Amino acid sequence: MDVGMFRQDRATEDISIAWDHQMNGWLSVFAADIIFFMEVPETLNMLYKQRKRWAKGGTEVWLTNFKKVLSHPFQNLGRTSLFIDQTLSILWTFFFWISSIIFFARFIYLLYIWDIPQIWLMLAVAFVFICFEMIAGALQLFAALLIDDRGKKMKYFMFAPLYLLFYWIMNAVTILMTFIPAVKTILGFGTGVWVSPERRQK
Repeated sequence: MDVGMFRQDRATEDISIAWDHQMNGWLSVFAADIIFFMEVPETLNMLYKQRKRWAKGGTEVWLTNFKKVLSHPFQNLGRTSLFIDQTLSILWTFFFWISSIIFFARFIYLLYIWDIPQIWLMLAVAFVFICFEMIAGALQLFAALLIDDRGKKMKYFMFAPLYLLFYWIMNAVTILMTFIPAVKTILGFGTGVWVSPERRQK
């Protein structure tokens, strides 16, 4: 009630109200002992729809609080760090797609003129960037597994390559696909209505 209830035009109303709470002086903390159960998507299509909604909601929250966080960046450093993380995720998405288009266009051109030394140079530079990205992703996943349930899920670290390959690409796709709809929502032309995906009975 302090923040005017849920925003009815947000794709992820829970994240939105959590940010509204923090903007109103509430403090969010991580409760490691709380365990809850949820039904996860069972198909790639269901997973894509879920991630697409999450991406749209994340961008909506980012746009809603952009000016507020920048006006008082030191008021809540935890909130500011989350905002910076979201900002970098969105910027990385656009950098990823723009640089990928440039890379493949130049690669095709070099193949056309058969400039083998330049092709090898491009592949070497790309390999270096991919290595840095894989290291960053592995550290991110390691930190998450270490914090979650006091490190009891560390055995899942072996799936780090699949996480980096699959989820990062899916996040890049969903952020790109939902950025304009999220902007439209902030401008008052969107809706927060969504349908929960169906689950198969077992």
